[in-house]
Amino acid sequence: MVWRNAFLDPAQAGGWAVLYSQQHFLADSNGVLFPRDWVKRQDLPIIGEQGIGHFGEDAVYLLQLKPSATLEGCTWQSLRQFMLQGEAETFRMLAYAAQIGTWYAEHRFCGSCGAPTRQLPGERAMRCDSCESQHYPRISPSMIVLVTRGDEILLARSPRFVTGVYSTLAGFVEPGESVEHCVAREVREEVGVEVKNLHYIGSQGWPFPHSLMLGFHAEYAGGDIVMQEDEIEDARWFRVDDLPPLPASRSIARHLIDLYVARRLGLPEPSLP
Repeated sequence: MVWRNAFLDPAQAGGWAVLYSQQHFLADSNGVLFPRDWVKRQDLPIIGEQGIGHFGEDAVYLLQLKPSATLEGCTWQSLRQFMLQGEAETFRMLAYAAQIGTWYAEHRFCGSCGAPTRQLPGERAMRCDSCESQHYPRISPSMIVLVTRGDEILLARSPRFVTGVYSTLAGFVEPGESVEHCVAREVREEVGVEVKNLHYIGSQGWPFPHSLMLGFHAEYAGGDIVMQEDEIEDARWFRVDDLPPLPASRSIARHLIDLYVARRLGLPEPSLP
């Protein structure tokens, strides 16, 4: 089934519900969609509700819960788990739901004056009647880049990574900065080298609040590896036929690596999930 986001009126009955709190969703053996009217009859601490779109032909609503919420036979699963293990359209739905849920949780009170806000009818916006501010969902762009040098690729690992795994370089775009400038700056800061011939590859909604990850390929332009203290534990050049353990296969980081390796070795090119 295909996911299509839309603004739906929560006053309407029926449909399906996804149950969300802090980048996690309640799921049982049947998945993450629950009969909405049934959910509302359960004793759950619901903070708010948003109509978020259609999964196939069915209306879907987001029910925001307190973190302490439990439902028999269900467990909380992270958005990252669904990205790496779930069906692609389900992840698209949940990525959107997580963004909307985070926006709602962070704007129940006005960031300008502190007064309570209310949702505008028919619009994805929280309005403060006290100072007339309106707060809309926002996206924070970030970049991820594979740096290459012929048959070699530059990979690094953070102390936060799974032991032994190496990945591409990534970082958030700063205010007033283009994504292209962000790529050059982050590579320079993290490993001390310069890049050239930057090419956009693709994007992926990232399981981190507000994030959209923009993927690039760049060629090495000069410099020796100098690792950023406290951020990079190790960084090396690896040959495309002799790579270390890599990120999960459905991540954009892995796609950048697999795509370049396929092109260098004459293999079929993978598609980004």
